[in-house]
Amino acid sequence: MNDHANNDHAIDVATEAFTEHRDLLFTVAYEMLGSASDAEDVLQETWLRWVKVDLGQVRNKRAYLVRIATRQALNRLRTIKRRREEYVGPWLPEPLITAPDVTEDVELAESVSMALMIVLETLSPVERAVFVLRDAFDVTYEEIAAVVDKTPTAVRQIAHRARLHVETRRPRQVVSPFEARRALELFRRALESGNPQDLINVLAPDVVLVSDGGGVKQAALRPIIGAQRVVGMFVHGLPKIEGALTGEHTVVNGNPALLMRLDGKIDGVLAVRVEDARITGLYYVRNPEKLTRIASMTSLTLA
Repeated sequence: MNDHANNDHAIDVATEAFTEHRDLLFTVAYEMLGSASDAEDVLQETWLRWVKVDLGQVRNKRAYLVRIATRQALNRLRTIKRRREEYVGPWLPEPLITAPDVTEDVELAESVSMALMIVLETLSPVERAVFVLRDAFDVTYEEIAAVVDKTPTAVRQIAHRARLHVETRRPRQVVSPFEARRALELFRRALESGNPQDLINVLAPDVVLVSDGGGVKQAALRPIIGAQRVVGMFVHGLPKIEGALTGEHTVVNGNPALLMRLDGKIDGVLAVRVEDARITGLYYVRNPEKLTRIASMTSLTLA
């Protein structure tokens, strides 16, 4: 076999492996970055490096690809951390419309939930990489050490610290999709009827509303805390929204959510956190730049 044929064969093998694990690599990058567009860029960078690898020296293609993707995501995360410090108002992850199989995978649905993704934003880049690889993808400490250039012992310590940080901030309980949809439906009906008391009934007293307009669309510049204040924002405008606001059930990041329309036109995506049958967190993404993928489903996987 000549050099040209050898090269073609190597490209075919590289392409097959990359294609097989593409959804996994995207999920890793998305969980680290909270942005589908940045995750796609990471995949492109991963591919460019992958085709230069001598595959004859690679024992585990999946592990090697995850290592490349994580390193690229880590580099990008350090860059966008600075960019997000200049973001107008609260920053929320880019919502993804996902297939039913993501919802059925409880572990996956929780790991990409809006509530947990927001918590991950509070970790340092290395802590986030270690937490995502260890807790979501069950990567060994030795493999993670090679990715983040730390010793396995240091990685264990980072994982422990990150896990404690996340556990103190993540939802106290994970409710079933049925319970979440029921709370969302009660919220949707109350919102469309305009009855403040019905809204208050479905919200926890200390509910938090986070809205992300990115400086492009109107949104509260700080989280709104408390049922009365949250109801006021929706009833009287969020903020300065004029028109009929309606909700349509969908699945975002593996969890029940609402596709919000203002006078029939898509206005944003509303995800929720539900505990004890009441909504404790509302996450409203209105920034048009983060709504580019809501017309089609995105495949996510932990395997």
